Amino acid sequence: MKKSYKIPQSTDYVKEAPTSFYQGNLAVPLVDLTSYQKMQIVRDGITKSYLTKLKEETSLDYDALAQALSVTRSTLINKKNDQRFSDHVSERIVAVAELYSFGYEVFENKDNFNSWMFSPNQALSGAKPFELMDNQFGREEIRNLIGRIAHGVFS
Repeated sequence: MKKSYKIPQSTDYVKEAPTSFYQGNLAVPLVDLTSYQKMQIVRDGITKSYLTKLKEETSLDYDALAQALSVTRSTLINKKNDQRFSDHVSERIVAVAELYSFGYEVFENKDNFNSWMFSPNQALSGAKPFELMDNQFGREEIRNLIGRIAHGVFS
């Protein structure tokens, strides 16, 4: 008689680095997750404790995170650690974490990437990359710029 095996559907979120999620025992950087996996993470909702770890990892304060996520500061700070954000806010949190994960991978140094995010950039008409984080199209532009840097194109 064949035994049926069931794959567990639970996802353990962050263990150490907020730019990674843990699937089983394996750490997977956000840039390596499939769209389906990210969709499941967003549907489950991101916890306040994850946001706190992301805040520490990226050296961003709540004001900067609120700006990047297009929400009020109170939306971020009024949650308890185990409470989850809505799917809309969770999607933005994952997008910001994914962008930082990609940036850290390309720059190979968190401090250099964090500094780059807040420095005026000629490729962005003198705007700072972080200033474009508040919507999907701005994040795409930053991701494209990081991709150009990864391929050695002057940016």
